[in-house]
Amino acid sequence: MRSPDSLQLTRPDGTPIRVLTVDDEPAITELLRMALRYEGWEVRTAASGLGAVQTAREMRPDVVVLDIMLPDFDGLEVMRRIRAEQPDMPVIFLTAKDAVDDRISGLTAGGDDYVTKPFSLEELVARLRGLLRRSGATTARPDSELVVGDLRLDEDSHEVTRAGEAIHLTATEFELLRFLMRNPRRVLSKAQILDRVWNYDFGGQANVVELYISYLRKKIDSGREPMIHTLRGAGYVLKPATG
Repeated sequence: MRSPDSLQLTRPDGTPIRVLTVDDEPAITELLRMALRYEGWEVRTAASGLGAVQTAREMRPDVVVLDIMLPDFDGLEVMRRIRAEQPDMPVIFLTAKDAVDDRISGLTAGGDDYVTKPFSLEELVARLRGLLRRSGATTARPDSELVVGDLRLDEDSHEVTRAGEAIHLTATEFELLRFLMRNPRRVLSKAQILDRVWNYDFGGQANVVELYISYLRKKIDSGREPMIHTLRGAGYVLKPATG
């Protein structure tokens, strides 16, 4: 059953969300096509890496559901080629591999989320909704700018600057920073961050939070007075630089 919340999920201009699904198993791509069209989204499919890259170039999707194992080259290479033309493209990996190490390696390679086969359609759609929201696929709303010290984040345009210098973030990095900036000077635990940013318990793997905090620090704090701080045993806190 479709959630009422999903009815509101469209592109900023009101047109349907565009999803590219990539898998060489026809039964899976057809299942995904039916489920995502039921959400009111525009869906195109590809069965190979080359087909995926070409289709992404043609349709400019809002999100890609990408199998790692493909007949010509793997999903990581597909993602690299797509992001060479569309750097901010959110990607959720779909694979039969179920090891924690594989999940983390997929994320370190730049994927935003990870679902293992066999998967629940309801779970996959829920994760897609969360990923689309944090990638800016929802309609604009007022009062979109967050400011902490010299750090500014626009929730609608997804522009981030520190001391006037533009900072490029992936969709997941952006959502993590937004959560921190909505709660300045408040210590946020790994569990809170997992629940808010990933919308589910990532297999109990709190180290994914550490991973993305380190990504943010390299972009936000590198060469500057630190704003993101670790409180051992408690969590993380973002606060204005002291000087």
